[in-house]
Amino acid sequence: MKRSLVLILIIAACFSCQTKVSKADPVETPETPFVWEAANLYFLLTDRFNNGDPSNDINFDRTKKTGKLRGFEGGDLKGITQKIEDGYFTDLGINAIWMTPVVEQIHGGTDEGTGVTYGFHGYWAKDWTAIDPNYGTKEDLKQLVEAAHAKGIRVVLDAVINHTGPVTDKDPVWPSDWVRTEPQCQYNNYENTITCTLVKNLPDIKTESNEAVELPPQLVEKWKTEGRYEQEMAELDAFFERTGHPRAPRFYIMKWLTDYITEFGIDGYRCDTVKHTEEFVWEEFKTECDYAFSEYKKNHPDKVLDDNDFYLVGEVYNYGISSGKLFNFGDKEVNYYDNRFTSQINFEYKWNVKQMEVEAVFSKYDSILHHQLKGFGVLNYLSSHDDGQPFDPLREKPFETGTKLLLGPGTSQVYYGDESARILVVDSAVGDANLRSKMNWDALKNNEKTKLVLAHWKKLGQFRANHPAIGAGMHQMITQQPYTFYRSFSDGDFKDVVVVGLDLQSGKKTLKVAEIFKDGMVLHDAYSNQNVTVKDGKVTVDSEFDIVLLEPK
Repeated sequence: MKRSLVLILIIAACFSCQTKVSKADPVETPETPFVWEAANLYFLLTDRFNNGDPSNDINFDRTKKTGKLRGFEGGDLKGITQKIEDGYFTDLGINAIWMTPVVEQIHGGTDEGTGVTYGFHGYWAKDWTAIDPNYGTKEDLKQLVEAAHAKGIRVVLDAVINHTGPVTDKDPVWPSDWVRTEPQCQYNNYENTITCTLVKNLPDIKTESNEAVELPPQLVEKWKTEGRYEQEMAELDAFFERTGHPRAPRFYIMKWLTDYITEFGIDGYRCDTVKHTEEFVWEEFKTECDYAFSEYKKNHPDKVLDDNDFYLVGEVYNYGISSGKLFNFGDKEVNYYDNRFTSQINFEYKWNVKQMEVEAVFSKYDSILHHQLKGFGVLNYLSSHDDGQPFDPLREKPFETGTKLLLGPGTSQVYYGDESARILVVDSAVGDANLRSKMNWDALKNNEKTKLVLAHWKKLGQFRANHPAIGAGMHQMITQQPYTFYRSFSDGDFKDVVVVGLDLQSGKKTLKVAEIFKDGMVLHDAYSNQNVTVKDGKVTVDSEFDIVLLEPK
């Protein structure tokens, strides 16, 4: 889509009057704000990323032989903290980390038709109030959040309200006033997507119920054995007295989940299986999360990072940005944005970048994000833990993947191993196990091509982290051949503008920047790490690379 030259000149002139500076002009550089709509978020499976404490690898006698990649592999909170402190995420330009759930999982294993599986992925909760010892302890989580915040990295946990874990010989079903065990969802209309079990043997929380229920007897027994029953009950009493909510199943779980905000100061939740729960549930959850976050900030003023609201991103499976604020069930459309979510996972991005020219994708996203979704966001990904059709499963295009993901408008989701070309097809693995292999740290140390891929992701990631304009700014193409564009963003006194060139020739390349930067201004190409000066409305960059990332020096 081409915009008229007049419109281009008007936009450029309006922005340049705020951002153009010559070498002689005094320049104040306000601190770069953190903007969720522009964040570079790293998504990892807690169990598969890094093993920081081998002593916690086996708990609850989870020792049955499992299907390929369907048991615990040793990754834990300490392992993530190690990489935070080592600067791995900072070097990648990551400013938010999303981890799969860390709550205590069912103790037994179950066969879903792919061999015995344990709850290594975190989505099979047994006790929302405890951290699974395979992942670590509450002290480990506390140290992780503190280490991340010390480096300006936000922490997003994963919230499951829709279901418990499967029933096993070690994990009895919850009472019938808490869960339903049938029918199984058919997914062809609103009702049979919500009031049903996602799959066989995955009890569905009765989130629609407002009837008061007693705690499951197995949970009461567990808490008493652990010596914390009285404390947990006192906290529940206080929660229900403050909120006035009925003691219905969903409100117990909301209380348990928001405790991680008030206790640890996490910055957001990714909400699982959103479309399988009534939409009012998420409005209620948002209210409780916002309250908990404000209480944490009030009680810990020395730990407040900024004035951002609590981040809620929803997994409405198969939602795409083209739908705007609505998701269509076939017989009903639901708005999961207003009064509910900050952002939605965008299942469409991988198809857009595969089927459309880059400029068409960037222009489309710019238009939707600054109009239909203004004030909200999308989380774009090219590979994930449960999408069996990733953009590049064999990692034949890791450089293209990085470029298209990290320069896209919206929030970027780097799935662990995207930056290291971790193969998403594993011999003898079945289904989503292919997507969930262990992080390939050895390749990062020993494989020269992998090192080059990582270097590419680092340059793009740091550029993105340094410039909110990339994810949250206005997009405008400058020239089609060679392909160049600029992004512009402002927030109070903070102004940000960058120029990007893609698919350029190796060696000397000249880019037109007159609409953005004044003659005599010194710019820095963040990809080749060299300075250039604007002359006659142009800059010439001499590098071996086909990418240029220009920022004011």
